[in-house]
Amino acid sequence: MYIRHILLIFALYPGFAFALQTAVLDVQVALQNSEAAKAFRSSLQKSTTEAESRVLELETQAKALQAELNQSQGLASSEQLEQKQLQFQKVFDEYQRQGQVLQQQRAAEEQKFLQAMRPKLDAVIKSLIEEKEISLILNRQSAIYVEPGIDITPDIIQRLNELK
Repeated sequence: MYIRHILLIFALYPGFAFALQTAVLDVQVALQNSEAAKAFRSSLQKSTTEAESRVLELETQAKALQAELNQSQGLASSEQLEQKQLQFQKVFDEYQRQGQVLQQQRAAEEQKFLQAMRPKLDAVIKSLIEEKEISLILNRQSAIYVEPGIDITPDIIQRLNELK
């Protein structure tokens, strides 16, 4: 919708297009490819290694119990099958619970990282806007075609990396 309005302005006022310094930016790529994000991902991986190992161990246990339960069908008494089913369900429930806890922990840490990076990103974008006299920044995903020179994502990544 907004792009149509911009294109309409260009069509009605051709001189306006020349006065307008346009750029595109992929904020997600800029944040993900920054050195800070790489360090964060490494730190997050290290901090969740133990929990991830526990989840994988529970998954292995659940699969083994399920295979054992399947093999016991018709060979064990109904009481034994019920006991194996309860044991499997207990391990599987714990696997799901710990998996959800791990996902929530990672999501919370990622949210904290993004909140900490947002002011830095905004400052970098603002300085680039002033330096290059940019009038309009479009989201990279919204553009169908972009000349290589107007994508400021690499510049933003470089400047984020320089902040440290």
